[in-house]
Amino acid sequence: MARERSERSERSERSSERQQESEFIDRLVHINRVAKVVKGGRRFGFAALVIVGDQKGRAGFGHGKAREVPEAIRKATESAKRNMVRVPLREGRTLHHDIDGRHGAGKVILRTAPAGTGIIAGGPMRAVFEALGIHDVVTKSTGTSNPYNMVRATFDALKKQMSPRMAASKRGKKVSDILVRRPEQAGEVVEG
Repeated sequence: MARERSERSERSERSSERQQESEFIDRLVHINRVAKVVKGGRRFGFAALVIVGDQKGRAGFGHGKAREVPEAIRKATESAKRNMVRVPLREGRTLHHDIDGRHGAGKVILRTAPAGTGIIAGGPMRAVFEALGIHDVVTKSTGTSNPYNMVRATFDALKKQMSPRMAASKRGKKVSDILVRRPEQAGEVVEG
């Protein structure tokens, strides 16, 4: 009787772990074969760069190295889950404002986009936006095309993202005080 209960609780724990695992999607961005030169020749290993996200505004990236590819990917995925950041999304599909970020020689510019635009971004940056759950964004990257630096520059930019609520609380004001209403939106007639 007690054994059956403990087995059931173990099964429920395993299923809840699987559900936690399944809530995240992971994208393998880059695999690099690295060599260590030793007395007897070269020892080969692999380095992996992985993006993990929940498609609801949380994402992270991780780097893992091992002698085998699956082990490197597993390490990178665990590292990415530990280093997740939350990004406020506008209407759950795009950014609140245009931002830029940099890391090393890599510079990225992220711009908001109207609905239906899609993700206009290169490989490593596209993986970040898919993991975050952003559907409409326009990006430009200059400088290096190194995937590690592009991902770090993208996360640097995303950390600068602020929602109107965050900006209002930082200034000690209400959201309605900081949002600018255009006369066209309010239905007022503009005299010119």
